[in-house]
Amino acid sequence: MPENVDFSPAALDRDAVTYIAGHRGLVGSALWRHFEDQGFTNLVGRTSSELDLKDRAAVFEFFRETQPRVVVLAAAKVGGILANSTYPVDFLSENLQIQVNVLDAALEQQVPRVLFLGSSCIYPKFADQPIREDSLLTGLLEPTNDAYAISKIAGILQIQAVRRQYGLPWISAMPTNLYGPGDNFSPTGSHVLPALIRRYDEALASGAESVTNWGTGSPRREFLHVDDMASACLHLLEHFDGPQQVNVGTGEDQTIKEIAELVASAVGYTGRIEWDTTKPDGTPRKLLDVTTLRDSGWSPAVTLDRGIETTVAWYRENAGHVRG
Repeated sequence: MPENVDFSPAALDRDAVTYIAGHRGLVGSALWRHFEDQGFTNLVGRTSSELDLKDRAAVFEFFRETQPRVVVLAAAKVGGILANSTYPVDFLSENLQIQVNVLDAALEQQVPRVLFLGSSCIYPKFADQPIREDSLLTGLLEPTNDAYAISKIAGILQIQAVRRQYGLPWISAMPTNLYGPGDNFSPTGSHVLPALIRRYDEALASGAESVTNWGTGSPRREFLHVDDMASACLHLLEHFDGPQQVNVGTGEDQTIKEIAELVASAVGYTGRIEWDTTKPDGTPRKLLDVTTLRDSGWSPAVTLDRGIETTVAWYRENAGHVRG
């Protein structure tokens, strides 16, 4: 079957069954909020206790019962440098199981529109900056999260394979570093920005004279508020079609040191900021080329300083039951 027969992106049916896999996570919860705000009336989600996406038979039965017409695959096992480098088997195996089960079940039901969400860590460690979509598979990965990256690359290739073999207009999006309400604030399992928020907030509460962060502070990172990510996902579903993954980000980056200073300011911490250079920095720079997304008519709305301020406020309001 030729790829994408008679298909052109258009506004999604707001009454169609729309399944958001991972709807309680950072990205999934933002997707749920945004889709609701945009008038979707038939959103479907299941918690991991209600549906284990690693259980292939259960996933297929769920798809047969609900028959979704739109699927956004935001469910994944995620973590920071420490978690990824300590448990590579878990990150590879669990993510592969989730992806293959959901995408195979969606294929059985011939779901017309699927969006697979990956991560910018799919790109080579020393890719030219900013990183273009065609940099995929052109070099070696960052060793501290290569297992997770390989699982996400497999998801992209499965989307492309479905397009080639079955002609379904499925797409992939690769977000940059995300943050916002619902993030994981664990001291050992979180990504850098929520880890910094928790670290500085606890230092402020305890009256600590200094805070020590990992690495040198020199790596550059791009951050996108999760509400912007959700907006971009719906935009792509309604305005984009193509086999290549689409980078989703702001097109701007800062050093980790600059991010730490922004977090300290938002928290109100005025003590010393120190750096443990015996700890790994990870990839030196990871800035996405977002030309494809911008050309499709989308741009972010949440500035970094405002996003950090609101995330700090959310963290404090939900301190008793945040992840971590």
